[in-house]
Amino acid sequence: MQVQIRKNFSSDNVVPACPAIMAALMAANEGTAPAYGADAWTARLQQVAADVFEHPVQVFPVATGTAANALALAATTPPFGAILCDESAHIVQAECGAPDFYTGGARLLPIPSEDGRMRPDALSYVLDRHPAHNVLNNLPTTLSLTQATEWGTVYDPAQIAELAARARARGMAVHLDGSRLANAIASLGCTPAEATWKAGIDILALGATKNGAMTAEAVLVFDPARAEHFARRRKRGGHDWSKQRFLSAQLLAYLQDDLWLQNARQANAMAHRLAGGLFRHPGARLVYETQANEIFVALPDPAVAHLRAAGYVFREWRTPAGLNGTVIRLVTSYDTHIADVDALLATLAAI
Repeated sequence: MQVQIRKNFSSDNVVPACPAIMAALMAANEGTAPAYGADAWTARLQQVAADVFEHPVQVFPVATGTAANALALAATTPPFGAILCDESAHIVQAECGAPDFYTGGARLLPIPSEDGRMRPDALSYVLDRHPAHNVLNNLPTTLSLTQATEWGTVYDPAQIAELAARARARGMAVHLDGSRLANAIASLGCTPAEATWKAGIDILALGATKNGAMTAEAVLVFDPARAEHFARRRKRGGHDWSKQRFLSAQLLAYLQDDLWLQNARQANAMAHRLAGGLFRHPGARLVYETQANEIFVALPDPAVAHLRAAGYVFREWRTPAGLNGTVIRLVTSYDTHIADVDALLATLAAI
């Protein structure tokens, strides 16, 4: 018998585009407009992004997060280079070698961590073992950080600044995978500038699809030298949309009037409500601190089966040694509401 889905907590990619972005798309669909980024929406996006981030910036819209990350890393990493990232990073775990491909063969060097946040001493340890003068190893040229992390934790600006300083001491660029940057900023209460270039970020893959867009991401380049050939990289990589106004219209609606942060605050609030309820449930154990919109919780196997049978959708995750039961990931979004959270908790309590 097929189980009717009650609520899909498997990802923030599964929810519909939010009404404001759909309205922006419909408005952009009137009449004709110049192609390949020569439209008014893309021009306006450059200024809006500069205002939001309080810094001159070049914005390159793309359709997917993998494209944003891989193209950004290609702009900072030669074929003989190395990209240092956390072992849980999306670029090393879930992008099918796209960074390797777009860089022409650069190597990803994953660094272990306990909660998705790279530690400065761990970064220095790897850098010390890859000295710049040693031509036998790939040259560390890019540090890639993820914000919020794949475990739902968040770097504060000081933590990013410390890592960026150690990378820059070696002449490296700093890339930020910001697929959930809005959630991190909403959690921290800092400004977009404080979370990015003021902390040492050179190039940002800004996510929007997980947070209300239909399909839109962007590469934001804070260092003009990194942007010199980026348009050609995007074209050569097959990500220069002819009808770019439809990407830019989404991103404009996303950034204007703080829609991106409003959506993220809703997602975060629902995650904290859900995590609080799970914390009080007998037999449940939160694996990582819930700082953004992802919850990782270890539940007894019967509880996991009960939730599935009740129609809830979520992903099972790697269960750390020493934990009983099964770790599941629950992801909230702008489209998650109090009733959704409370219904799941009530279902769990009914076991």
